[in-house]
Amino acid sequence: MTSLNSLDGKHALVTGASSGLGWQFALTLARAGAKVSLAARRTDKLEKLAAEIAQFDGRALPVLMDVTDIDSIQAAVAAAETELGPVNILVNNSGVSAGSPSEKISEEDFDFVMDTNAKGAFFVAQAVGQSMIKHGAGGKIVNIASVAASRVLKQNIAYCMSKAAVAHMTRALADEWGRYRIQVNCISPGYIVTGMNRSYWETEAGKRLIARLPGRRVGEPHNLDGTLLLLAGPGSDFMTGTNIEVDDGITVSGF
Repeated sequence: MTSLNSLDGKHALVTGASSGLGWQFALTLARAGAKVSLAARRTDKLEKLAAEIAQFDGRALPVLMDVTDIDSIQAAVAAAETELGPVNILVNNSGVSAGSPSEKISEEDFDFVMDTNAKGAFFVAQAVGQSMIKHGAGGKIVNIASVAASRVLKQNIAYCMSKAAVAHMTRALADEWGRYRIQVNCISPGYIVTGMNRSYWETEAGKRLIARLPGRRVGEPHNLDGTLLLLAGPGSDFMTGTNIEVDDGITVSGF
């Protein structure tokens, strides 16, 4: 019997793969047997990730992609598929934030967040979805939202709005593309330690926040591995339109 976590022979495309969650997602998929296209604007970091994957005999292809540029998205998907074959799995992960009180956020910052997190995520899904429909073999799209999709993160209005859009986009695409055997699901992580925020959790403010969380802790990227493999693999063949909150109870707490 084939393991529900086996992705042998599959081609996965991960956006925002040059750091943080995207880096971990790519490693996890490669270890499960997938060929992985690594997409981001910083290809020098992608080369390092590809070399790390090659160390355990995985196959990874760095591709330049700016999710705010539709031509760049289309070119990156085409390049990935030319080299590794049709994309079977998309991990739609690229994301940015711009913390600010709502009365002070600039149009530039607002557009940067929405163009990357919401508009960019849609057009990446569209490009991959077009290919999946064309090839007729179905596929898996895993969108990365956030607990901010359903609860407020203070002074982060654009981020909250953009991630709510990603969660609802997941439901809309699942409804439209189910007929093509494309499962579209979503992961909403809670507070996860990455290279970008690690120092914050060591500050007094960070420690105070941790003390208010249900489990009195923050997660590590590998805490998302199980959910990712479920949604990327055959274990989710009868799941679509689902948003799984991997947040150690933040969503249900009153902190």
